[in-house]
Amino acid sequence: MTTILTLDLGTTTGWAVRLADGIIVSGTVAFKPGRYEGGGIRFLRFHSWLEEMLRQAPALSAVYFEEVRRHAGTDAAHIYGGFLAHLSAWCEQKHIPYQGVPVATIKRHVTGKGNADKKAVIDSVKSRGFNPVDDNEADAIALLLWSIDTAGGVR
Repeated sequence: MTTILTLDLGTTTGWAVRLADGIIVSGTVAFKPGRYEGGGIRFLRFHSWLEEMLRQAPALSAVYFEEVRRHAGTDAAHIYGGFLAHLSAWCEQKHIPYQGVPVATIKRHVTGKGNADKKAVIDSVKSRGFNPVDDNEADAIALLLWSIDTAGGVR
């Protein structure tokens, strides 16, 4: 088996990893800047977090991320774009294949509906034996399930 990392990018990023032995772990990590920190600190923390993930899973062979085409606001779009830029540059530097997967594709895979709401995704992931803390983690798990089921984990 290959080691896969999936991400729901954002200030609170959901993540899931299938390790080479088949074990799946997941969670969330917050990159919100502190009161006296600049907005760029979130991206420096994200980069450090990616490095730590690679240290924890050195056999990482693919990264999938939720490809968002519409955002609730301008700030969310800018933040997502910043995370995506840092992720793609990091993957290129590490020679790790990466791929965006449309939100509707992920939702359709786990719920049967491409326009499913957050609760439906969470419920579907829970019905498969996971216990996500929020929709960010649920989305990352759903994406991991998609990557395993449709591509065997690597494309």
